[in-house]
Amino acid sequence: MAHPTAGEEEYLETLYWLHEVELPLTAANVARAMLLSAPTVHEMVKRLEADGLISRDERKRISFTDRGLSVAENVVSRHRLVERFLTDVLGIPWHEVHEEAERMEHAMSPAIEEGMRLAIGTATTCPHGHPIAVGQRIPGAPLADVEVGATIQVLRFENEAEQVLHYLYGAGVQPGLKGTVTEHDDEHVTFEDAEGVAHRLTSSAAETVSVKADPSPPARVGLPAAVVLDQAAFGR
Repeated sequence: MAHPTAGEEEYLETLYWLHEVELPLTAANVARAMLLSAPTVHEMVKRLEADGLISRDERKRISFTDRGLSVAENVVSRHRLVERFLTDVLGIPWHEVHEEAERMEHAMSPAIEEGMRLAIGTATTCPHGHPIAVGQRIPGAPLADVEVGATIQVLRFENEAEQVLHYLYGAGVQPGLKGTVTEHDDEHVTFEDAEGVAHRLTSSAAETVSVKADPSPPARVGLPAAVVLDQAAFGR
């Protein structure tokens, strides 16, 4: 059985991300997440199905086959491993590693992968807060849902588009950061960290920041179709 192509792995990676955030596995959501046209996605979905990596029911809802899930978990784990290695070992800022990891994750030999795992030591997440060992995701809530006065700890960034990561980096927001929400209106959310530094995000950018909050807002599923970063909007 042929090994999945790099293109197939990218689609499986996106499907796994949808699975993690509990969004429906549909071609429409894949197209939105990857910023691709519906016909382009439809052709790849048909190929993934023909290659035994996914299945679809009568309503065109997508499910992983056992093989497809294994491939998806492996490529997602490799991606997050590479990001951590690039940040911790090579010193590349965390907001610049996602695209590089996308290029490297498909061509790693087992020896290189093992070497990277040894190099990162006890690190358990990528620099954006996602678990390297898939399936160990900590439940969180969108920062945009947290009420004023609640204490928070940033868990991860659900949107790893380069422009979004640069925006969050510029706002001084990073996984592990703790603070208290001080302002919340229709356009912005602001929280103050332990050093008294205020971090102000657009409300839609705050939708993509998962936090542990006390008190925690009601659980919900869903992310905005576009992330508004001041005057610019980006998909996923």
